[in-house]
Amino acid sequence: VQLQASGGGYVQPGGSLRLSCTASGFSMDYYTIGWFRQAPGMERKFVSSISSRDRVTYFTDSVKGRFTISRNNAENTVYLEMNSLNQADTAVYFCAAGAVRPGYDDLDGPGKYDFAYFGQGTQVTVSS
Repeated sequence: VQLQASGGGYVQPGGSLRLSCTASGFSMDYYTIGWFRQAPGMERKFVSSISSRDRVTYFTDSVKGRFTISRNNAENTVYLEMNSLNQADTAVYFCAAGAVRPGYDDLDGPGKYDFAYFGQGTQVTVSS
């Protein structure tokens, strides 16, 4: 199971980036894909996720209304569209594959997922 995040870079405040998460060695069809980020000196935190079949999405509060997540199972790729970026969005972004934890089907929120597989990250730097 391999995941690769790409699309990071330098952008000015207010700018946009689109990150891609591509899977190799397995099909994304059966996995929820999540995006996480880790700022310098901070722990890795959840950003967004999208489930496989019904495309249920979750976002952390700080990115709601600015980030969108989508997936193309045929291309084995998940996208994170990031708009109105600010310096607080600066971090290494990782994608991960997961599934619903046993017994957590009825939980409404990203905590229902166990993201077991993480790929290498891509750096996003927002700076003027």
